[in-house]
Amino acid sequence: MKRRHFLIKSLQAGAITAATASAFDIPNLFANTLPSSPDLVAVKGGMPDVMFDKAIAELGGLSKFVKKGQTVVIKPNIGWDVVPENAGNTNPLLVKRIIEHCFNAGAKSVYVFDHTCDNWTSCYKTSGIERYASDAGAKVVSGANESYYQEVTIPGAKKLKEAKVHELILESDVFINVPILKDHSSSRMTSAMKNLMGVVWDRGEWHRNDLHQSITDFSAYRKPDLNIIDAYLVMKRNGPRGVSREDVVEMKSLMISTDIVAADAAAAKLFGLEPADIRYIKLAHDAKLGRMDLDKLSIKRIKI
Repeated sequence: MKRRHFLIKSLQAGAITAATASAFDIPNLFANTLPSSPDLVAVKGGMPDVMFDKAIAELGGLSKFVKKGQTVVIKPNIGWDVVPENAGNTNPLLVKRIIEHCFNAGAKSVYVFDHTCDNWTSCYKTSGIERYASDAGAKVVSGANESYYQEVTIPGAKKLKEAKVHELILESDVFINVPILKDHSSSRMTSAMKNLMGVVWDRGEWHRNDLHQSITDFSAYRKPDLNIIDAYLVMKRNGPRGVSREDVVEMKSLMISTDIVAADAAAAKLFGLEPADIRYIKLAHDAKLGRMDLDKLSIKRIKI
């Protein structure tokens, strides 16, 4: 199928400001450092772009994942018409830096999209992601047209047996998943696995058909090549959209892994939960889609 490139206009300039100081306890995910070849890298204390530079270096650079001439699709959370400091969407500075690394690795094309909850043009603009991604040379594509989606069958699924998936996910060489960590009213927490809901047309089917099992089913269908969790600003309550900046904690953290279950398990710990507290993490671990037992993994922890 010929890919439809739906390019959108640049966003007006905006700045990312510091969030309200945290009154929440943050688990000590960042103590101690283990040897090389980590299963997961956790970075704390820097700006989103700087933390990504540190993290990807520990995994051998993005050229380990993106080869010359390949097409890359980056899937941030752009679901909400809110400004970056409200932490409803992935940090635009992080998205920009990932795109730059992709082109430095020799990518032919880089696409950015999400199937948003609020009006997609407003979400792309207000989040800052449209402008930052376009400035870095990416093609920012709509997820709001059903014709961009193809029906697929999900082998081995228990609940979500079929889905319409955006053609970029099906056709691109490399898939990079870039969620923001935050509270969620339906699943308690949203991070890497739940961010995949933004690559399908009918999210409602997941909610109607056992949300946690549906998240697990789809995670087995198309695993991202890399998961990069933005936890610079974290919405600790009233998610997924948030009510005010008082819901937001400045954690200045980032986690990266090829293992989507390990990434979400680490995110849960940072959020103040046990991985098993989130049913879809436990289901995915039991289905051997990844590992939630962080004490058995090699984790590189970096403080800036």
